[in-house]
Amino acid sequence: MKLKFDNIRKSFVRVFGGSVLTEDFFLKNMRFVIAIVLVMFLFISHRYKVLQQMAEIERLHQELRDVKYEALTISSSLTEASRQGEIERRVEEAGLELKVTNEPVYYIDK
Repeated sequence: MKLKFDNIRKSFVRVFGGSVLTEDFFLKNMRFVIAIVLVMFLFISHRYKVLQQMAEIERLHQELRDVKYEALTISSSLTEASRQGEIERRVEEAGLELKVTNEPVYYIDK
């Protein structure tokens, strides 16, 4: 048990003391370690970029909903303003002497 504890202690001292950086094994695998660190940075930056794009998409969806509701409101008010009864009321308010004809403009002969 004492031997196992000494081995663990020596390993911690070697790692935290910095001597592991000068060992042959670490120097041989330096490219692999750098590649792993680079991939980690790429994953982190990619995730950050995706989060930004998702926030932008959500903002654009909200803007699209707002514009659709605004278009619906405008269409509704236009439909209301173009009804025949509303047009007749506005003509009377304006004092124009226009009347709705009860006779057809054209007669179709049989």
